[in-house]
Amino acid sequence: MAPEDNAKLKPVDVKVHVSNGAGVDIVWADGHLSHYDFPYLRDHCPCAVCEDERGRPSAGEPSPLPLYKPRVTARAASAVGHYALQFDFSDGHATGIFSFDLLRDLCPCDVCQAARDAHKN
Repeated sequence: MAPEDNAKLKPVDVKVHVSNGAGVDIVWADGHLSHYDFPYLRDHCPCAVCEDERGRPSAGEPSPLPLYKPRVTARAASAVGHYALQFDFSDGHATGIFSFDLLRDLCPCDVCQAARDAHKN
């Protein structure tokens, strides 16, 4: 990737809405807007523990009556250098570091999801 292409993938504006629980909004240098809600980010946490958990096969059949799980929010968020965000989630998890490159790759918008799906095929 050319350096100028990489520059297009950097954020120019980042807003983390901890107090109202709305999630994270990022405007990228190429004009793309991404919105991430906190449950989505928690489900995609890149830390070693979460990666390990996602890689394990589930034990047995899923319960027909899933347990209630409160909606995850963020208690706090902080910048990690100029390259990432870290969240202290309401479920007590706080070890994942979300690089801006990862966040761009995880963009949940329809356009990005369609591009990921097309790339898989």
